[in-house]
Amino acid sequence: MQMKRTLVALGTVTAVLGSIAITSVPAMAESIIKVDGSSTVFPITEAVAEEFQKAQKVTKVTVGVSGTGGGFKKFCRGETDISDASRPISKKEMDICKEAGIKYVELPVAFDALTVVVNPKNDWLQGATIEELKKMWEPEAQGKVMKWSDVNPKWPNEKLALFGPGADSGTFDYFTDAINGKEKASRGDFTASEDDNVLVQGVSRDKYAIGYFGLAYYVENKDKLKALPILNKGATKAVSPSLETVMDGSYQPLARPIFIYVAEKSMTKPEVKEFVNFYLKNAPKLVKEVGYVPLSNAHYDQAMKNFNGKKLGTGFGGKNEVGVRVEELLKREAHL
Repeated sequence: MQMKRTLVALGTVTAVLGSIAITSVPAMAESIIKVDGSSTVFPITEAVAEEFQKAQKVTKVTVGVSGTGGGFKKFCRGETDISDASRPISKKEMDICKEAGIKYVELPVAFDALTVVVNPKNDWLQGATIEELKKMWEPEAQGKVMKWSDVNPKWPNEKLALFGPGADSGTFDYFTDAINGKEKASRGDFTASEDDNVLVQGVSRDKYAIGYFGLAYYVENKDKLKALPILNKGATKAVSPSLETVMDGSYQPLARPIFIYVAEKSMTKPEVKEFVNFYLKNAPKLVKEVGYVPLSNAHYDQAMKNFNGKKLGTGFGGKNEVGVRVEELLKREAHL
Protein backbone atom coordinates (compact mmCIF):
# COMPACT_ATOMS: atom_id res chain seq x y z
CA MET A 1 0.00 0.00 0.00
CA GLN A 2 2.87 2.32 0.94
CA MET A 3 4.60 1.54 -2.39
CA LYS A 4 1.38 2.35 -4.31
CA ARG A 5 1.03 5.75 -2.57
CA THR A 6 4.69 6.51 -3.40
CA LEU A 7 4.18 5.70 -7.08
CA VAL A 8 1.04 7.84 -7.19
CA ALA A 9 2.92 10.70 -5.54
CA LEU A 10 5.81 10.38 -7.97
CA GLY A 11 3.38 10.38 -10.86
CA THR A 12 1.78 13.56 -9.53
CA VAL A 13 5.19 15.26 -9.13
CA THR A 14 6.18 14.23 -12.67
CA ALA A 15 2.93 15.60 -14.04
CA VAL A 16 3.42 18.89 -12.16
CA LEU A 17 7.04 19.19 -13.33
CA GLY A 18 5.96 18.44 -16.89
CA SER A 19 3.32 21.14 -16.60
CA ILE A 20 5.91 23.63 -15.29
CA ALA A 21 8.32 22.75 -18.12
CA ILE A 22 5.61 23.26 -20.73
CA THR A 23 4.32 26.54 -19.31
CA SER A 24 7.88 27.92 -18.91
CA VAL A 25 8.59 27.75 -22.68
CA PRO A 26 8.51 31.33 -23.97
CA ALA A 27 5.67 32.28 -26.25
CA MET A 28 8.14 33.63 -28.80
CA ALA A 29 11.50 32.03 -29.50
CA GLU A 30 14.55 34.30 -29.54
CA SER A 31 15.77 35.02 -33.08
CA ILE A 32 19.49 34.91 -33.85
CA ILE A 33 21.52 36.95 -36.35
CA LYS A 34 24.83 35.28 -37.21
CA VAL A 35 27.85 37.42 -38.14
CA ASP A 36 31.43 36.25 -38.74
CA GLY A 37 34.59 37.38 -40.51
CA SER A 38 37.15 40.15 -40.15
CA SER A 39 38.87 40.87 -36.83
CA THR A 40 39.33 44.44 -38.08
CA VAL A 41 35.58 45.02 -38.52
CA PHE A 42 34.73 43.02 -35.38
CA PRO A 43 34.95 45.94 -32.88
CA ILE A 44 32.41 47.95 -34.90
CA THR A 45 29.96 45.08 -35.38
CA GLU A 46 30.31 44.05 -31.74
CA ALA A 47 29.53 47.63 -30.59
CA VAL A 48 26.51 47.83 -32.91
CA ALA A 49 25.29 44.39 -31.78
CA GLU A 50 25.48 45.41 -28.11
CA GLU A 51 23.49 48.60 -28.70
CA PHE A 52 20.96 46.79 -30.91
CA GLN A 53 20.37 44.10 -28.29
CA LYS A 54 19.84 46.78 -25.63
CA ALA A 55 17.30 48.53 -27.84
CA GLN A 56 15.18 45.41 -28.41
CA LYS A 57 15.23 42.25 -26.32
CA VAL A 58 14.07 39.52 -28.72
CA THR A 59 17.06 39.22 -31.07
CA LYS A 60 20.49 37.83 -30.25
CA VAL A 61 23.43 38.84 -32.45
CA THR A 62 26.46 36.50 -32.44
CA VAL A 63 29.70 37.97 -33.82
CA GLY A 64 32.54 35.57 -34.65
CA VAL A 65 36.11 36.24 -35.78
CA SER A 66 37.63 33.92 -38.38
CA GLY A 67 39.26 36.52 -40.64
CA THR A 68 37.77 37.98 -43.82
CA GLY A 69 38.56 34.86 -45.86
CA GLY A 70 37.28 32.51 -43.15
CA GLY A 71 34.12 34.59 -42.82
CA PHE A 72 33.41 34.44 -46.57
CA LYS A 73 33.81 30.64 -46.49
CA LYS A 74 31.01 30.42 -43.93
CA PHE A 75 28.95 33.11 -45.69
CA CYS A 76 29.13 31.34 -49.07
CA ARG A 77 28.02 28.09 -47.38
CA GLY A 78 24.93 29.90 -46.11
CA GLU A 79 26.00 29.59 -42.46
CA THR A 80 25.90 33.31 -41.63
CA ASP A 81 23.59 36.25 -42.30
CA ILE A 82 26.32 38.90 -42.44
CA SER A 83 30.05 38.75 -43.21
CA ASP A 84 32.49 41.32 -41.79
CA ALA A 85 35.21 42.07 -44.36
CA SER A 86 38.31 44.27 -44.35
CA ARG A 87 38.66 43.85 -48.13
CA PRO A 88 36.19 43.31 -50.99
CA ILE A 89 34.94 39.83 -51.83
CA SER A 90 37.40 38.09 -54.21
CA LYS A 91 36.60 36.57 -57.62
CA LYS A 92 37.05 33.07 -56.20
CA GLU A 93 34.67 33.82 -53.31
CA MET A 94 32.16 35.38 -55.74
CA ASP A 95 32.19 32.17 -57.80
CA ILE A 96 31.73 29.96 -54.72
CA CYS A 97 28.80 32.10 -53.52
CA LYS A 98 27.26 32.07 -57.01
CA GLU A 99 27.48 28.29 -57.20
CA ALA A 100 25.75 28.03 -53.82
CA GLY A 101 23.04 30.51 -54.83
CA ILE A 102 24.19 33.10 -52.28
CA LYS A 103 23.55 36.70 -53.35
CA TYR A 104 24.46 39.71 -51.22
CA VAL A 105 24.61 43.47 -50.75
CA GLU A 106 28.04 45.07 -50.21
CA LEU A 107 28.05 47.92 -47.67
CA PRO A 108 31.10 50.03 -46.68
CA VAL A 109 30.75 50.90 -42.99
CA ALA A 110 33.96 52.80 -42.06
CA PHE A 111 37.47 53.82 -43.05
CA ASP A 112 40.46 52.10 -41.49
CA ALA A 113 44.01 53.37 -41.31
CA LEU A 114 46.11 50.25 -41.48
CA THR A 115 48.67 50.96 -38.76
CA VAL A 116 52.33 49.90 -38.60
CA VAL A 117 53.50 49.65 -34.98
CA VAL A 118 56.74 49.11 -33.05
CA ASN A 119 57.61 48.68 -29.41
CA PRO A 120 57.73 51.96 -27.39
CA LYS A 121 61.39 51.20 -26.54
CA ASN A 122 62.30 51.39 -30.23
CA ASP A 123 64.42 54.57 -30.33
CA TRP A 124 65.92 54.25 -33.84
CA LEU A 125 62.74 54.39 -35.92
CA GLN A 126 60.57 57.52 -36.02
CA GLY A 127 58.83 56.65 -39.28
CA ALA A 128 58.99 54.19 -42.19
CA THR A 129 59.07 54.52 -45.97
CA ILE A 130 57.10 52.22 -48.28
CA GLU A 131 60.44 50.98 -49.63
CA GLU A 132 61.67 50.03 -46.12
CA LEU A 133 58.44 48.18 -45.36
CA LYS A 134 58.69 46.35 -48.68
CA LYS A 135 62.26 45.34 -47.90
CA MET A 136 61.03 43.82 -44.62
CA TRP A 137 57.90 42.07 -45.90
CA GLU A 138 58.40 41.10 -49.56
CA PRO A 139 58.67 37.35 -50.39
CA GLU A 140 62.37 37.73 -51.29
CA ALA A 141 63.12 38.90 -47.74
CA GLN A 142 62.47 35.46 -46.28
CA GLY A 143 65.66 33.96 -44.88
CA LYS A 144 67.67 37.03 -45.97
CA VAL A 145 66.39 40.13 -44.20
CA MET A 146 66.61 38.75 -40.66
CA LYS A 147 67.99 41.72 -38.70
CA TRP A 148 67.12 45.38 -38.47
CA SER A 149 70.55 46.18 -39.91
CA ASP A 150 69.66 44.14 -43.03
CA VAL A 151 67.05 46.80 -43.82
CA ASN A 152 69.24 49.78 -42.91
CA PRO A 153 72.89 49.46 -41.74
CA LYS A 154 72.30 52.33 -39.29
CA TRP A 155 69.72 50.26 -37.43
CA PRO A 156 70.55 47.70 -34.66
CA ASN A 157 72.25 44.42 -35.47
CA GLU A 158 69.36 42.63 -33.74
CA LYS A 159 66.77 40.07 -34.90
CA LEU A 160 63.81 41.57 -36.77
CA ALA A 161 60.67 40.17 -35.07
CA LEU A 162 57.73 40.47 -37.47
CA PHE A 163 54.05 40.21 -36.47
CA GLY A 164 51.13 40.31 -38.89
CA PRO A 165 47.68 38.97 -39.73
CA GLY A 166 47.33 35.46 -41.14
CA ALA A 167 46.60 34.54 -44.75
CA ASP A 168 42.81 34.43 -44.15
CA SER A 169 42.88 38.11 -43.18
CA GLY A 170 41.70 40.89 -45.46
CA THR A 171 44.24 43.14 -43.73
CA PHE A 172 47.01 40.79 -44.91
CA ASP A 173 45.63 40.98 -48.46
CA TYR A 174 45.42 44.77 -48.44
CA PHE A 175 48.85 45.33 -46.85
CA THR A 176 50.63 42.99 -49.25
CA ASP A 177 48.91 44.67 -52.22
CA ALA A 178 49.68 48.22 -51.02
CA ILE A 179 53.28 47.54 -49.90
CA ASN A 180 54.51 44.63 -52.04
CA GLY A 181 52.40 45.32 -55.13
CA LYS A 182 50.51 42.02 -55.12
CA GLU A 183 47.89 40.47 -52.83
CA LYS A 184 49.21 37.67 -50.60
CA ALA A 185 52.81 38.26 -51.82
CA SER A 186 54.67 38.13 -48.51
CA ARG A 187 57.47 36.41 -46.68
CA GLY A 188 56.11 33.56 -44.60
CA ASP A 189 58.54 33.56 -41.68
CA PHE A 190 56.63 35.91 -39.37
CA THR A 191 54.32 35.41 -36.39
CA ALA A 192 50.82 35.35 -37.90
CA SER A 193 47.45 35.46 -36.17
CA GLU A 194 43.84 36.21 -37.09
CA ASP A 195 43.49 37.64 -33.56
CA ASP A 196 44.89 41.18 -33.56
CA ASN A 197 45.23 41.10 -29.77
CA VAL A 198 47.89 38.40 -30.18
CA LEU A 199 49.81 40.76 -32.51
CA VAL A 200 49.44 43.64 -30.02
CA GLN A 201 50.91 41.48 -27.25
CA GLY A 202 53.76 40.26 -29.46
CA VAL A 203 54.94 43.75 -30.42
CA SER A 204 54.42 45.19 -26.94
CA ARG A 205 56.70 42.54 -25.37
CA ASP A 206 59.64 42.73 -27.80
CA LYS A 207 61.84 45.80 -28.25
CA TYR A 208 62.86 44.58 -31.73
CA ALA A 209 59.34 43.81 -33.00
CA ILE A 210 57.30 45.45 -35.75
CA GLY A 211 53.76 44.60 -36.89
CA TYR A 212 50.61 45.90 -38.53
CA PHE A 213 46.81 45.77 -38.02
CA GLY A 214 43.71 47.98 -37.99
CA LEU A 215 43.72 51.42 -36.36
CA ALA A 216 41.25 50.51 -33.60
CA TYR A 217 43.65 47.97 -32.07
CA TYR A 218 46.37 50.62 -31.92
CA VAL A 219 44.02 53.24 -30.41
CA GLU A 220 43.01 50.72 -27.73
CA ASN A 221 46.67 49.96 -26.91
CA LYS A 222 48.42 53.33 -27.32
CA ASP A 223 50.19 52.90 -23.98
CA LYS A 224 51.85 49.65 -25.20
CA LEU A 225 52.73 50.56 -28.79
CA LYS A 226 54.21 53.27 -31.02
CA ALA A 227 52.55 53.97 -34.40
CA LEU A 228 54.90 54.83 -37.25
CA PRO A 229 54.27 57.74 -39.64
CA ILE A 230 54.45 56.44 -43.22
CA LEU A 231 56.30 58.14 -46.07
CA ASN A 232 54.49 57.24 -49.31
CA LYS A 233 56.32 56.98 -52.64
CA GLY A 234 56.83 60.45 -54.09
CA ALA A 235 55.76 62.19 -50.87
CA THR A 236 57.98 64.64 -48.98
CA LYS A 237 56.49 64.17 -45.50
CA ALA A 238 55.68 61.10 -43.41
CA VAL A 239 52.05 60.97 -42.27
CA SER A 240 50.70 59.39 -39.07
CA PRO A 241 47.49 57.32 -39.02
CA SER A 242 44.55 59.29 -37.59
CA LEU A 243 40.95 60.29 -38.19
CA GLU A 244 42.11 63.57 -39.74
CA THR A 245 44.74 62.12 -42.11
CA VAL A 246 42.34 59.44 -43.36
CA MET A 247 39.59 62.00 -43.95
CA ASP A 248 41.86 64.44 -45.80
CA GLY A 249 43.33 61.64 -47.93
CA SER A 250 46.95 62.20 -46.86
CA TYR A 251 47.45 58.80 -45.16
CA GLN A 252 48.34 56.72 -48.18
CA PRO A 253 48.53 53.97 -49.30
CA LEU A 254 47.28 52.32 -46.09
CA ALA A 255 43.84 53.97 -45.69
CA ARG A 256 40.95 51.80 -46.89
CA PRO A 257 37.20 51.28 -46.57
CA ILE A 258 35.97 48.25 -44.59
CA PHE A 259 32.68 46.41 -45.16
CA ILE A 260 29.79 44.21 -44.17
CA TYR A 261 28.12 41.87 -46.68
CA VAL A 262 24.47 40.93 -46.10
CA ALA A 263 22.99 37.77 -47.61
CA GLU A 264 19.90 38.33 -49.78
CA LYS A 265 18.03 35.45 -48.11
CA SER A 266 18.70 36.97 -44.69
CA MET A 267 17.28 40.31 -45.84
CA THR A 268 13.83 38.69 -45.84
CA LYS A 269 14.11 38.33 -42.04
CA PRO A 270 12.67 41.46 -40.37
CA GLU A 271 15.27 41.30 -37.58
CA VAL A 272 18.20 41.33 -40.07
CA LYS A 273 16.71 44.25 -41.99
CA GLU A 274 16.19 46.12 -38.72
CA PHE A 275 19.75 45.34 -37.55
CA VAL A 276 21.45 46.54 -40.76
CA ASN A 277 19.45 49.78 -40.82
CA PHE A 278 20.34 50.25 -37.14
CA TYR A 279 24.00 49.56 -38.03
CA LEU A 280 24.15 52.23 -40.75
CA LYS A 281 22.18 54.77 -38.70
CA ASN A 282 24.40 54.40 -35.61
CA ALA A 283 27.73 53.81 -37.40
CA PRO A 284 28.95 57.46 -37.31
CA LYS A 285 28.96 57.46 -33.50
CA LEU A 286 30.01 53.85 -32.83
CA VAL A 287 32.74 53.71 -35.51
CA LYS A 288 34.44 56.70 -33.88
CA GLU A 289 34.02 55.23 -30.38
CA VAL A 290 35.91 52.04 -31.25
CA GLY A 291 38.76 53.92 -32.97
CA TYR A 292 37.97 53.92 -36.69
CA VAL A 293 37.03 56.72 -39.06
CA PRO A 294 33.33 57.15 -39.95
CA LEU A 295 32.18 57.63 -43.52
CA SER A 296 30.27 60.83 -44.31
CA ASN A 297 26.51 61.03 -43.62
CA ALA A 298 25.96 61.07 -47.38
CA HIS A 299 27.88 57.78 -47.67
CA TYR A 300 25.75 56.12 -44.99
CA ASP A 301 22.54 57.46 -46.59
CA GLN A 302 23.57 56.01 -49.96
CA ALA A 303 24.56 52.69 -48.34
CA MET A 304 21.10 52.54 -46.71
CA LYS A 305 19.46 53.18 -50.09
CA ASN A 306 21.57 50.42 -51.66
CA PHE A 307 20.57 48.03 -48.88
CA ASN A 308 16.85 48.78 -48.81
CA GLY A 309 16.80 48.87 -52.63
CA LYS A 310 18.50 45.42 -52.68
CA LYS A 311 21.43 46.46 -54.86
CA LEU A 312 22.93 42.99 -55.12
CA GLY A 313 26.60 42.36 -55.81
CA THR A 314 29.98 44.05 -55.38
CA GLY A 315 31.30 47.26 -56.89
CA PHE A 316 34.79 45.76 -57.16
CA GLY A 317 34.19 42.84 -59.48
CA GLY A 318 36.44 40.46 -57.55
CA LYS A 319 39.61 42.52 -57.22
CA ASN A 320 40.91 44.77 -54.45
CA GLU A 321 41.73 48.42 -55.17
CA VAL A 322 44.18 50.64 -53.32
CA GLY A 323 42.92 54.23 -52.93
CA VAL A 324 39.25 53.63 -53.90
CA ARG A 325 36.80 56.53 -53.29
CA VAL A 326 33.69 55.46 -51.36
CA GLU A 327 31.23 57.86 -53.02
CA GLU A 328 32.22 56.47 -56.42
CA LEU A 329 32.12 52.87 -55.16
CA LEU A 330 28.57 53.21 -53.80
CA LYS A 331 27.32 54.41 -57.21
CA ARG A 332 29.07 51.75 -59.30
CA GLU A 333 27.19 49.00 -61.04
CA ALA A 334 27.26 45.90 -58.84
CA HIS A 335 28.35 42.43 -60.03
CA LEU A 336 27.61 38.97 -58.68
